[in-house]
Amino acid sequence: MSYPEPRYLAEAGEHSGVLRTADTPTDLSMASGTQVHYLGTGGSTNGAFGLYRWEMGPRPSGPGAHFHRTMTESFYVLSGTIRLFNGEKWAEGRPGDFLFVPEGGVHAFRNESGEPASMLILFTPGAPREAYFEELADISNTGRQLGPEEWTELFLRHDQYMV
Repeated sequence: MSYPEPRYLAEAGEHSGVLRTADTPTDLSMASGTQVHYLGTGGSTNGAFGLYRWEMGPRPSGPGAHFHRTMTESFYVLSGTIRLFNGEKWAEGRPGDFLFVPEGGVHAFRNESGEPASMLILFTPGAPREAYFEELADISNTGRQLGPEEWTELFLRHDQYMV
């Protein structure tokens, strides 16, 4: 494996780092108690990656088994216990545990511990996941009910294929 082609071509570096402090307010809240922090979106990283801090409340939450065709997804447990599914089996993810899922890899996650838990979720490349998260939050927060065809259409628009 070699380094990719350069994306920055100027002779000198520039002052362009962006600091997001830990006390920055939550970007998205869901009725389940989940709070999402947009640490680095595909838009802010020029499509390189999307990084989100996912803080789940004590109520059970998380998606069913699914896969993506256009991006990888990685999970790094920060606190609590999060059940992680690698396509074959579920494991109790604890702080410091990491799961990488390549394109096409079946996966899922759930907080079933009855306690708050948090993790980092990384997508590469930086797909526009914010629209998906915001649509899920709207459904959750308004109590709107979707039928099976509506759920399928929502998932397909956001590169999420349920299994």
